[in-house]
Amino acid sequence: MKDLITVNQLYKHYKGVTAVDGISMSISPGSCFGLLGPNGAGKTTTVEMLEGILTPNAGEILYRGQPLDASFRQHAGIMFQSTALQDFITVRESLQLFSELYPRTVPMEQLIADCSLEDYIDRDANKLSGGQRQRLLLAMALVNDPDMIFLDEPTTGLDPQARRNFWSLVQRIKQQGKTILLTTHYMEEAYVLCDQIAIMDHGKIIARGSPKALLADYFEDVVLQLPLSDFPQGTEGLPFKVTLHHEHEHENVEIISNDVDTTVSQLREQGISLKRLQIRQRTLEDLFLALTGKGLRT
Repeated sequence: MKDLITVNQLYKHYKGVTAVDGISMSISPGSCFGLLGPNGAGKTTTVEMLEGILTPNAGEILYRGQPLDASFRQHAGIMFQSTALQDFITVRESLQLFSELYPRTVPMEQLIADCSLEDYIDRDANKLSGGQRQRLLLAMALVNDPDMIFLDEPTTGLDPQARRNFWSLVQRIKQQGKTILLTTHYMEEAYVLCDQIAIMDHGKIIARGSPKALLADYFEDVVLQLPLSDFPQGTEGLPFKVTLHHEHEHENVEIISNDVDTTVSQLREQGISLKRLQIRQRTLEDLFLALTGKGLRT
């Protein structure tokens, strides 16, 4: 199957700073592609070049095998991270206003159903909750029946329930054959929604593949977790390496192990209670931190 989007050796420079440093990737039609990375990694610049907002200094972007041009905007839908809505008009009027910008549009009732807007379609658009607002913005991105949809951190600031409801909407849209490029800082979101991910850092793609394949490639171990309070003698002198992890006002001990039986036996030998032992598989968050580090990015 021919790729919908192909990127070859893409570069973007700003006043001596290389924001995007020769990246190449492809996005298959009907898939959700996740672009991940810490702040300053080059994600936003990359996405804005793919959207046609920025012009690259070098490299090429192909849409269905042809160079990206102004006509691409008729085939793309964009849900920006922050969008100002028109004052004093309803959700329905907002969609009607936005649909006037395109020669081809999705029927209003289909948009309302696809994005679950029925319960507040005649409410003032500026009086929506966070989750309702994001569903309206998604509908606006779909109004021109796009082949390619860009979702820029669409669930930032939403509560867990609203976030998962939004995931369901995205999965429903993907089932219609739409292609999605998603940027997000929520690793669980990327794992659930994305068929492929690329992790960027310092303007380069440093890992790419399906979430499950990447985890299998990078990790052959699991994480054992115990409260620090279950180590009465502290963690000094233990026969394995431990990491202290602060979570919800509690200190936990994390042990990385590729031999759970041996590690559990060693814990017993140290007289450590296993009643609160938790064992988890590696996650995308583990991979993200392993590849990009734990230092603060601004």
